Amino acid sequence: MTSKAAIISAITARVDISKTVNYSAWRIGLTHDLQNRRDYWKNDQKDSIEHWMSWEAESLADAQDIENYFINTKKMKGGTGGDLSARQRVFVYIF
Repeated sequence: MTSKAAIISAITARVDISKTVNYSAWRIGLTHDLQNRRDYWKNDQKDSIEHWMSWEAESLADAQDIENYFINTKKMKGGTGGDLSARQRVFVYIF
């Protein structure tokens, strides 16, 4: 598991080294099943998952805080909400 601060730092660092530092070109999301979610986005073909990265959050609340920050403050693509359980592992992903 990765702390909230470490995930935020890692996402920021990844976007900052991209060719164009533009948060709105990236998508963020949360899931319990990384492979299923990755397959979904790979098959969607609207966005490339070439730069996919993911982290296991320490809690659902932390993951939701991270997602909220990047969507509402940094303007990443994504949506808050979803049917997630605090009793299962939760992952934050970007691409």
